[in-house]
Amino acid sequence: MKKMTIATRGSKLALWQADHIAGQLKERYAGLEVELLKIKTTGDKILDVALAKVGGKGLFVKEIEEALLQGKADIAVHSMKDMPAQLPAGLKLGIITKRESRFDLLLSSKYKDMASLPPKAKVGTSSLRRQAQMLRLRPDLQIEMLRGNLDTRLKKLQQGLYDAIIVAAAGMHRLGLEAEFCTELSPPYFLPAVGQGALGIEYAEERKELDEFLGFLDDFSTRVCVECERAFLSELEGGCQVPIGCHCIHENNKIQATGLVCDLKGEMMVRKSRWGRTKDAEALGRELAREILDAGGREILNELYDLQE
Repeated sequence: MKKMTIATRGSKLALWQADHIAGQLKERYAGLEVELLKIKTTGDKILDVALAKVGGKGLFVKEIEEALLQGKADIAVHSMKDMPAQLPAGLKLGIITKRESRFDLLLSSKYKDMASLPPKAKVGTSSLRRQAQMLRLRPDLQIEMLRGNLDTRLKKLQQGLYDAIIVAAAGMHRLGLEAEFCTELSPPYFLPAVGQGALGIEYAEERKELDEFLGFLDDFSTRVCVECERAFLSELEGGCQVPIGCHCIHENNKIQATGLVCDLKGEMMVRKSRWGRTKDAEALGRELAREILDAGGREILNELYDLQE
């Protein structure tokens, strides 16, 4: 292969991710020409409405996947947390690269941590998962919608429009961004989104030659964890705009999976953990989801979907 076209969103973070993969490919294959095809997705165009209100599934990938199916690009690089549980027929997630931090960060210009936030402090996030878990820890907080790329979000924080904001650690690390005060939000108190911190490479199933060509980029430990998390999401039939969190750890040929389903105010939460063998990663994710559904998660999700409709 002499030339490769990578489909990507046009945000600074998405371009960093595509360039990161392009750089590794060019280092591996001398003389390979790599071109980026920038695509504006529905999620990039709608900036004044909460994602949950416009249907969360696939908002940041649909147009990119269409480009793959039409042969306009060879591969697409995605943030795994943006990927719906189900892929279009004819496409596959052939590669999942080594994970960055999967956790969230609470950023503030004035307050050093969550405990320091004053009563009714304004906290910005567009994620219902972050909102729900934050309100469970601090029911007094005012959660306000915050959309836009990372630079925009940080600028709004610096302008004093929010007392704090919540963002993914991976994006901050990848772009080398900082805030005055930064607190990691991590287990056991705060679970990340499915696939958070991992990059996926999607391409047509018929392009068998890409399996070997891209194989060196795949990270086994990240893959089995993300496959478990995505099976969990799929069994729950949840989109990325529902308060669902999942955290998987892979060690000694075993996976520990912890998942949760929560209502929007963080008042009702079902959270469970399971251990399983690495080779049963997907089955483990599905079993964990069914356990959560049977323990009250089904009622929480049905109520949320009724609200969204």
